[in-house]
Amino acid sequence: MQQPTVLILASGRGERFTASGGTTHKLQARLGDLTVLQNTIAAARASGLSWHVEDAGHPGMGDSISAAVRATAQANGWLILPGDLPLIQPATLQLVAIALKYHDIVLPRYRGERGHPVGFSAACGPALMALRGDKGAAGLLRERGVHDLVLRDAGCFTDIDTVDDLERARQLLAR
Repeated sequence: MQQPTVLILASGRGERFTASGGTTHKLQARLGDLTVLQNTIAAARASGLSWHVEDAGHPGMGDSISAAVRATAQANGWLILPGDLPLIQPATLQLVAIALKYHDIVLPRYRGERGHPVGFSAACGPALMALRGDKGAAGLLRERGVHDLVLRDAGCFTDIDTVDDLERARQLLAR
């Protein structure tokens, strides 16, 4: 059976990062030997799942998700992963993909907090393709309900929005 595709969303403007003192777009900031985005892509590649980077500069999160799902319409579901989660573990991506075999929507949780990637089965495709604007898929989560998947991966929750976030990620990576 075909597995879901990891959709790496890289269309955001990253304004909070530059407002916090960043001198480049947050996805191009260095974290170890790679950029933030390259680290996220490396995790997707290492998971063994197919993946797609959506970086066309869409006006909102909903538009980015819709475009990415349309570009990978043949997939058997999707794992929506913001490009600014460079510490995500490949095993986390695999666990969400496995859970999608049994649930339409899978929401990772780390220490009680919502994380990523949020997994959507192929049955959610039409609703995902209809998304527009800044809201993303939050309405779909409320409408259909979710399966919470408790994980031990801080990387599913550690996003990079500010220079301080980048420094915390560097400290976690050093461990």
